[in-house]
Formats: sequence, C-alpha cells, structure tokens
Amino acid sequence: MGAEPEIVIGELDGPVGTALATLVGDQTKGHTKVFAILNSDVQVRPATLMVSKVTVTSSRYTNILMGSVQAGIANGVLDAVRAGIIPKEKANDLGIIYSVWLDPSVLAVDPKEVDYQGLFNVNREATVKAIRKALANEPNIDWLLENQDKVTHYFHQLGVDGKL
Repeated sequence: MGAEPEIVIGELDGPVGTALATLVGDQTKGHTKVFAILNSDVQVRPATLMVSKVTVTSSRYTNILMGSVQAGIANGVLDAVRAGIIPKEKANDLGIIYSVWLDPSVLAVDPKEVDYQGLFNVNREATVKAIRKALANEPNIDWLLENQDKVTHYFHQLGVDGKL
C-alpha cells in the first residue's frame, strides 16, 4: 500500500487558481476531479482538488478513492495547516491540485480484506509530507543533481528485476 502524491500549490488569484478552476470545469470520464472533503458537505481549506492518475472504471474503486483515500487527503491538508506548514491565515488564499494514485490492484482484494484505515493513514501522512516538501522547495536542485544516480525508481526497478 502506498501513495504517490504530486501537488501544485499556490495562490487562488494566480495561475494555480486558474488551473484549479479550469480543471473543475473540464471534467473527463474516468478522471473526475473532486475537492477533498471531510464529509459530503465539509470541504477543507486550502481548497484541494483531487485528480485521479488512474482511469476510474468501477464503483468499488470510486468508493475507495472517494472514501478512505479522499478522507486521508482532506485530513492531511488540515494536519499541514495545524502544524504550521501552511500558514492558517493563508488557508483561504491558497489552492492545491493533488494528483492522486490508488493502486488498481485494490480491486483484486476481497472487499472484507481491504485495509481502509491503512489507506486513510498512508494518504494522510503522504499529503502532509508532499505539502511540506512543496512549500520548502524540496528536494532542491543541488540535492537532485547530487543524488540523481543514488535514487532508484521503485517501478522501474521492479521491471528491471522481472517483477512487473
């Protein structure tokens, strides 16, 4: 179980706000964009738009993505505000576009065996980490250049090892 968040964060009255509004208005079958919510009528701040990296083709996948994963992301955003990573006074001025991944193999698991709390926890933690790194401009270019040959892409290595 893992999360691979990719985020863009910025002022709503700038390019990020324009992109966020454009994405909301440009819905695509299988890649519906939704705001991170605590529950059906409680949207978090900063406004956080979730965009699925995986084409959604089943209601079960949708329910997991828009259930445990969405709740984890929403709580992670609020955790970032609570921790001061996102200044509380900026919560209404910022927007986050959050590219979210949920492994489609979750559908192969018996519904009674899915670790919903684990999905919630990993997405909550990954959200805080992604926001912290984005706002700290991490990793910086010097670190990337120094460590380029030391970092192995997980799925690439699985392919190299014949495990895909």
